[in-house]
Amino acid sequence: MRREIMTQPIGQLAEKYPVVHDFLRSYGLNCLDPNLPLMDAVEQEQPNFLQELGMTPLDFANLLWDILQDTTLSDVEKINSIEITGGADKDMVPESVSLTIRTGEVVSVVGPTGSGKSQLLADIECAARGDTPSGRTVRFNGKELRDEQRFSLGNRLVAQLTQNMNFVLDATVEEFLRMHAQCRQLADPDPVIARCFQTANALSGEPFGKTTKVTRLSGGQARALMISDAACISPSPILLIDEIENAGIDRTKAIEILTSEDKIVLLATHDPLLALSAGKRVVLHNGGIRAVLETDDKEREELRRLQKEEQRNAFLRDALRTGERIQ
Repeated sequence: MRREIMTQPIGQLAEKYPVVHDFLRSYGLNCLDPNLPLMDAVEQEQPNFLQELGMTPLDFANLLWDILQDTTLSDVEKINSIEITGGADKDMVPESVSLTIRTGEVVSVVGPTGSGKSQLLADIECAARGDTPSGRTVRFNGKELRDEQRFSLGNRLVAQLTQNMNFVLDATVEEFLRMHAQCRQLADPDPVIARCFQTANALSGEPFGKTTKVTRLSGGQARALMISDAACISPSPILLIDEIENAGIDRTKAIEILTSEDKIVLLATHDPLLALSAGKRVVLHNGGIRAVLETDDKEREELRRLQKEEQRNAFLRDALRTGERIQ
């Protein structure tokens, strides 16, 4: 593959690896001569570009090589469990519990603000090996990740949705989904894109169209689109979500969608409905894991009551949005 990058014309390379288009577009280089190899095209047509980045043509080619190598990895798609061990809280008191999560499980992460929920998600995202503030070690299928997997730019192991998400890409919803599908080299992207769009609208409080610019989406619509994208298009087997309750979306449907896609899902939340919807919950305090609790029968009864209240609230919310009187 490295030789291909050095010698093949950009056009041929992009036909084989569609992610090349998005790589070049992200650097504003989508107008390079497709008949030239990457290094030659950059040197001839954008001589000051690499100097501004402080890179040589070989550095730039190696950057693309890293991304292409990562997007063709298959081993990260076979993760069936993650194990979190070790670590200590903010007072250096050792954590007394460990956590194993398997494919298909949704785990909620609960605790007061500042208790360490985001740090736990960050430990998983970076495949911690005792080198983060928590001191935890995260293993995948019982093994620690190699450095080249852990620090690669195109690592597909973990997808994360944070509280603050803003689009800056000037593209429509359909263009955005199609670009992602092409990056993932889907053989038949159209039905996947259609399902992703329908799923996003099912989650969103206010429907949006395929031609809607992503920069015009509301916060809830954007979060609905990204949850749907992560579930339907992203190959990442692990999904980390931080405080989905603030997104203004249908939370019950979001959980149903995420659990149906055979992924490992961790959900940091203050919402009791979401916390109890998960099969188990991790309780954090002062930066450390204090307990791992499985949802029991009494809690499932409480969950059913909360779901009924949520349905009623959703009905009232929709009625008020459409200008109806509450009888």
